[in-house]
Amino acid sequence: MAVNVDPARLAIFDSLVSSIAEEMGATLRHTALSPNIKERADFSCAVFDREGQLLAQAAHIPVHLGAMPESVSAVALLAPWQPGDLAILNDPFLGGTHLPDVTMVSPVFAHDAADGDDPIGYVASRAHQADIGGMAPGSMPVARELIQEGIVIPPIRLFRAGELVEEALTLILRNVRTPDERRGDFNAQIAAQRLGERRIADLHADYGDVRYVQTAAALLDYGERLTRAQLAKLPFGTWTFEDSLDDDGHTPEPVPIRLRLSIAEDLVHFDFSDSAPQRAASINAVAPVTRSACYYVIRCLLPPETPMNGGLFRPITFTLPEHSVVAASPPVAVAAGNVETSQRIVDTVWGAFNQLLPERMPAASSGTMNNLTAGGIDPRSGQPWAYYETSGGGLGGAPDGPGLDAAYSHMTNTLNTPAEAIELAYPLRVLENSIRPRSGGRGQQRGGHGLVRRTQFLGPAQVTLITERRTQQAWGVQGGEPGQSGRNTLETTTANGKPTRRRLPGKITVDVEAGDIIRIETPGGGGWGAARRRSSPR
Repeated sequence: MAVNVDPARLAIFDSLVSSIAEEMGATLRHTALSPNIKERADFSCAVFDREGQLLAQAAHIPVHLGAMPESVSAVALLAPWQPGDLAILNDPFLGGTHLPDVTMVSPVFAHDAADGDDPIGYVASRAHQADIGGMAPGSMPVARELIQEGIVIPPIRLFRAGELVEEALTLILRNVRTPDERRGDFNAQIAAQRLGERRIADLHADYGDVRYVQTAAALLDYGERLTRAQLAKLPFGTWTFEDSLDDDGHTPEPVPIRLRLSIAEDLVHFDFSDSAPQRAASINAVAPVTRSACYYVIRCLLPPETPMNGGLFRPITFTLPEHSVVAASPPVAVAAGNVETSQRIVDTVWGAFNQLLPERMPAASSGTMNNLTAGGIDPRSGQPWAYYETSGGGLGGAPDGPGLDAAYSHMTNTLNTPAEAIELAYPLRVLENSIRPRSGGRGQQRGGHGLVRRTQFLGPAQVTLITERRTQQAWGVQGGEPGQSGRNTLETTTANGKPTRRRLPGKITVDVEAGDIIRIETPGGGGWGAARRRSSPR
């Protein structure tokens, strides 16, 4: 039965649980070893109630919105729990997203818990590991099946009653290219977990069990009411939209994503029934990733001060066809589904909402994370190295202004690795990181420009590019023009010293030599409104 909670108490409780998720994130980032976590902040942390419902997620990575609760559900099968237990997993079909995203989940027990008591909640962290094994450094190859992408970790205990399960950690580290770096990042996640456990237990002690449970339930109900109130303001009806991926990395045919969006009263339904079947390629998204993309768009429509919890998503339902590119099934590869297909799902949902809210919705943004992974043997130390980077692009123009230039958008919320950190940690040199002029779509409000990033390799390496919008463009709206598509280029020097350029496809693994340069030109965002309506200078 719902319990009325004083609004001030509810706001304070929301701030407290949100601050715990934020503090977990700060601990993880500041104690991590790899630049991917320490510099790029490619991780998320969250707090859950005793039923595994999301109470708070820090403003980290949007693609984890609908996926983190799946992890808690997946590890629930390991019960019964003891204080000090900690589970680890990365299996995309058992609560994960893609293999580099390694998740840790630990139960939280009350300070005065007795033997046999159930947890009062859970805390979780998910961090992108720069390498988790597989057929190519960085663990995001142009693969055909999941096993090629790295070691698959089902939900298992990494700690049992506070004691490390050495065999489990040894098995994982034996299957990655950079075990010392992975150990350091795992230790950072463990530290974040332990801090979160202490903070939740302290909060529970301050409130008392009954008051804590009532307030947590009221917070979830409040999130639900806010979503229903916002949906009730929207026009009722059904809208359709279609967008597509450039290709699957093996065949040139586009991969369509089709949506039928229905809104009735205070409910919304996303039907992806006519989307493409899953491919023998890595562009498949698991269902939690698709749900995350849809949740993200709904969250964008809510007031900025809306708390981030599982109650927000109760009025949202889905039709996700099995064995499809938006709800893949084993054993297909999924690495690009998490980073690229998620972006295209957002574009598809964005396009549908553009039809019912044309006065609010921006044009399409660049629609890709521009993933680059690389690795080899560092000539400076003789040790293996693995590097992961994403690059921003142009944001779509909006009714209230032009799109941002060279920014991360939608399902990613990371930073770029500073050039100084890259050159210190890896045998790489950043030669250019600049705005790509005239790449944004023209319009009354132009789309944001992409960027140009040139990275030189100081030794032989294997490089994988997983990128999108290389043959298609970010669409404009209300008469705005599309942004320019992206471009990937390998710059080399022949034996007689002549420089050459080779155009690369959007998805490829290629060997490079010392001195070679990978040039990435990211897509621009679409424009909003016809350019002729631009006001003349006065």
